[in-house]
Amino acid sequence: MADAIFEHPRLAAVYDPLDPDRSDLDVYAAIAEELGARRVLDVGCGTGTFALLLAGRGMEVTGVDPAGASLDVARAKPGAERVRWIHGYATDVPPLEADLATITGNAAQAIVEPDDWRATLAAVRAALRPGGHLVFETRDPARRAWLGWTKEQTHQVTDVPGVGRVEQWHDVTDVSGPLVTFRTTVVFTSDGEVLTSHSTLRFRERAEVEADLEASGYVVREVRDAPDRPGKEFVFLAERP
Repeated sequence: MADAIFEHPRLAAVYDPLDPDRSDLDVYAAIAEELGARRVLDVGCGTGTFALLLAGRGMEVTGVDPAGASLDVARAKPGAERVRWIHGYATDVPPLEADLATITGNAAQAIVEPDDWRATLAAVRAALRPGGHLVFETRDPARRAWLGWTKEQTHQVTDVPGVGRVEQWHDVTDVSGPLVTFRTTVVFTSDGEVLTSHSTLRFRERAEVEADLEASGYVVREVRDAPDRPGKEFVFLAERP
């Protein structure tokens, strides 16, 4: 099951307004252009922001996500008919002969179980053409990003058109080795409803990710820095040989 922040209809509906700055996607759009990608698989596409961005540039895009409510939001956006939407996981995607597969927004960290991670890498590889690339990001564990996930540092109040004022914040509830669990609280002040969502992320070391990719049949071509978050994340470029 997807986390409530993505699966609950009311939370999915305000996901974009509560996180409107998606400049983090610019690096992926640039990589797609750099690689000359024409057919793209967007794994964990969520509300479809990146898939629609690429489709708007003339690429053939397939977006897959396990959260039905998020896909409902995506399908309601202008231009959504240009994207093939799949409700499910990477393992549900048929062979696409894709030039590029992406996992943006640190969604790779939400694939917590090692077996699920390996299955995802294998499924994406099967969806790529020979010479196709997988590109994704993951936070550098050494930076301990979760230390900033407190109510004091993440609290925000947003006026959402048609919804009213919405408050949101995060609290870390557990850190166990590479696993970090946190709670997201969303308050709809118009009627006082309070909704919470619990998420767990796995913080993988760079060497661990490279080993997983190689074991899954990829060649790691490059590990870049995220230009908008220098020193905080790894951006992996891996190729299906």
